Amino acid sequence: MHFRPYYLGCLAHASYLIGDRNDAVVIDPQRDVDQYLADAAALGLTIRHVIETHLHADFVSGHVELAGRTGADIWLGPGSGAAFAHRVARDGDELRVGRLVLRFLETPGHTPESISILLLDSSDPRMIFTGDTLFAGDVGRPDLVASRGFSAAQMASMLYDSLHEKILPLPDAVEVWPAHGAGSACGRAIGDERSTTVGIQRRVNWALADMSREQFVADLTSNLPEVPRYFTHDAALNRQGARPVDQLPAPQPLSPEEVDASGALVLDVREAGDWAAEHVPGSLDIGLHGAFASWAGALVSPDQPIVLVAAGPDEEKEAFTRLARVGLEQVAGTLSLAAWRAAGRRLAHVPRLEPRELADRMVRGEEMLVIDVRRPVEHESGHIPGARNIPVTELATRLAELDPAVPIAVACASSYRSAAAAGILERGGFTVVADLAGGVSAWIAAGLPVDRGAA
Repeated sequence: MHFRPYYLGCLAHASYLIGDRNDAVVIDPQRDVDQYLADAAALGLTIRHVIETHLHADFVSGHVELAGRTGADIWLGPGSGAAFAHRVARDGDELRVGRLVLRFLETPGHTPESISILLLDSSDPRMIFTGDTLFAGDVGRPDLVASRGFSAAQMASMLYDSLHEKILPLPDAVEVWPAHGAGSACGRAIGDERSTTVGIQRRVNWALADMSREQFVADLTSNLPEVPRYFTHDAALNRQGARPVDQLPAPQPLSPEEVDASGALVLDVREAGDWAAEHVPGSLDIGLHGAFASWAGALVSPDQPIVLVAAGPDEEKEAFTRLARVGLEQVAGTLSLAAWRAAGRRLAHVPRLEPRELADRMVRGEEMLVIDVRRPVEHESGHIPGARNIPVTELATRLAELDPAVPIAVACASSYRSAAAAGILERGGFTVVADLAGGVSAWIAAGLPVDRGAA
């Protein structure tokens, strides 16, 4: 047996290659599929099946491209409504992969078509690939399919049955390999473990505790975080089948005049400090070396043309690929700061305040509004005294609540989101904006006072 897990940290996404003898299957592939093809070839395997545990909303899957390049069948659970050729995996159906058996289990709840795949070795259940049905320490959120006519409560009730009828009866030793790890918006509090076991989850996962259906539904549907703006778009792309990445137009270098004419959003993917030091006025900074793809999906509309500013060609290529992974395909071109300078264009600067510098200004009574752009739950756990909480995902639509004449300092956990927030404010006409270097983490580390609860 050949088993190879893949983990895409930017999206907290796990996918899997399973092979035996000459046959292989890929579960939940990411959009760019070359690694599966290369690894299968190196192992002497032919990919004959591609399985989607469900139509994903948080990333664009490579199932159609991978099937097209290998001749593999695509498998989906019942009721997917997929527009591409596929086979329906019904409860109890089995696939043979060499000497291995993969048994499909219908496990709706995260989505109506969700399935899990039980791997049997010599008839013994050995591993289960749970997609977004069961995570380490959590389960899939039930509120992502309202557009398909299902309420969160209806989906949560289905998930209760799936867990109790399909997962919990399995032996404790069965390994659990989910589609996501910590940081994914497909759950609320997913653990750090990349894999676990049924027995461990039986003991530690809140969702598998002894409780009634009514209690489970109530708990699972309360305090759900905001649904990222790109989820609906990506789910629709996955239902239709996305184009291969190499069929997307490759971005070409643009002059400042061409950038002006494009009407594009200038997306700067450099580190926050580099962006703050100098940048194209009104550009949005989302650092490539953080959770770039998911934050880009959350802050940039799928139909918005994009011009990339990066540290070099390798970063431009990486940003293009990672944007495609969340369905942001409208990359109009690239722009170098050298070309911008050579054209005599102005570069903007955002001051970065050290925590004690900001604290001193506040003690002196200087007029300044501190905006905490973290999620409410983060803000309530500990924030700078007097800070106003406006999550970065809401900031662009709430600028009218702010006075452009009042200086603003933006803060997040570490300066990643606050750099993006500073760009949103700058683009909205706010001219006196500073960024708290190191964020609230640095503020706390400096021993400065912290308030808790809602502001």
